[in-house]
Amino acid sequence: MALKFQTEVEIPDFEWQTGYRKRNLFMGSCFTENIGGKMAALKYDVDINPFGILYNPLSVANALELLLQKKKFTHEDLFQHNGLWHSFYHHSRFSSSDANVALENINTRIETSAEYLEKAEFLFVTFGTAWVYEYIQTGQTVSNCHKIPAAKFKRFRLAADTITQQFIPLINSIRKINPGIKFIFTVSPIRHWKDGAVENQRSKATLLLAIDQLTKEFDGEGCGYFPSYEIVMDELRDYRFYAEDMIHLSEVAVKHIWEKFQHSLIDLESQNISGEVQKIANAMNHKPFNKFTNEHLRFLKQCLNKTDELQDKYPYIKLTNEKHFFADQVKDIEAKLKYL
Repeated sequence: MALKFQTEVEIPDFEWQTGYRKRNLFMGSCFTENIGGKMAALKYDVDINPFGILYNPLSVANALELLLQKKKFTHEDLFQHNGLWHSFYHHSRFSSSDANVALENINTRIETSAEYLEKAEFLFVTFGTAWVYEYIQTGQTVSNCHKIPAAKFKRFRLAADTITQQFIPLINSIRKINPGIKFIFTVSPIRHWKDGAVENQRSKATLLLAIDQLTKEFDGEGCGYFPSYEIVMDELRDYRFYAEDMIHLSEVAVKHIWEKFQHSLIDLESQNISGEVQKIANAMNHKPFNKFTNEHLRFLKQCLNKTDELQDKYPYIKLTNEKHFFADQVKDIEAKLKYL
């Protein structure tokens, strides 16, 4: 009998799977961007964090409520700090020295994602921490402190019941506009080490308990849990699976979780198609020693033909950027070869 050098986490058999023919909205912590980014790179239909990275459940809930409301932000919803205009509901990627630019970026994203939420087949939500910051002056739970002094905030850890009480009516509200949507919850395996080892564990435990309550509340109604946290804690118990800061995950770890996610939640047809899409992506990243050769020109023309064939075969996959990339490269090299 072969020895086992790893404790494998059992992945649930989901009744439903996503794929190239379905829309997927991702919201939550930076781990959400890892997995959502993998899907985006393979040309799946995704919308990732329309408010930027959100770490705690209340911030995620607030963002979803704003999408449901199709909220239009005004100057009154922004504040200025250190020369930039910010929103407490948004990550700093939306901040700008020009308030009008910030509002344009915020409102455009909300409008697009509000429509996406109404049609999405899947909503993936990742909770990072149960700790929240409340702006004392207004009592608002903030998604980002934007480097405002800590004394301006009240910091506390959410209870599991508080999280579920926020999300149960929210899930019901989302289902009113999109009855068929499926909810997949995850807990980010990335530790919030500034809270300390003990508080980080208590925080993660709170999130796990809240999600357990939610999945039981909506048992059999399109609400599930993907064990990304457990995969890292049990299958990847080694620092070689972490980045240099020993907190964030290495690319190898993200790839491992992605493979588990893919086999569990993506249909087999889409997994097979993604292999062809990956070949196109690899070709785009190919760096020839000398690109101004007939050999490389033939390679690019073959890639363009393969991209056209894949687009014709699967018209629901958007390969416009890839086609333009290869076509522009071919045009550029043909023009240069005339003078060589």
